[in-house]
Amino acid sequence: MAGGRGAPELLLLSVHVLAYLGVVLWVLSPVLAVAFVAVHQAVFGLYMGCSFAPNHKGMPIIGAEQKLDYLRRQVVTSRNVRGGWFVDQLLGGLNYQVEHHLFPSMLRTHLRKAQRLVQTWPRAAPDPIYRDRLVRLLRLRAALSAHTRRTAASGDTSPRARRD
Repeated sequence: MAGGRGAPELLLLSVHVLAYLGVVLWVLSPVLAVAFVAVHQAVFGLYMGCSFAPNHKGMPIIGAEQKLDYLRRQVVTSRNVRGGWFVDQLLGGLNYQVEHHLFPSMLRTHLRKAQRLVQTWPRAAPDPIYRDRLVRLLRLRAALSAHTRRTAASGDTSPRARRD
């Protein structure tokens, strides 16, 4: 773990897991506890996938042969999701993906403020910062998934089929 914080973070994660499992086992029978933990983790995984996917689906893929500096790589391969206070709460600050990638240790409560600073950058650089509405991005994700299923079903794995 970065920054020499490994031991305290490991201790806190261990306390969290033990407390979580302890409370679940205290309240539920072992069979129900296993079922609860399985459903809880599945729903959490779906939620996290829905939080991360809109920020990266449909963005350019940087090939190994392309040499981009750190700043450009972070800006070109992610996008921010617009939507106001509700989307801020729903996505937990991950709607400020560009700022999160540029300043990974910044508290999520400050990402909106950092956005003002980051928005001045494209005026001096050729790469845009992508922003879009959550509903449009979820539709894009559904369209990309449908295309992937069609491509896989057809058996065509050529680069042209993946691009269409």
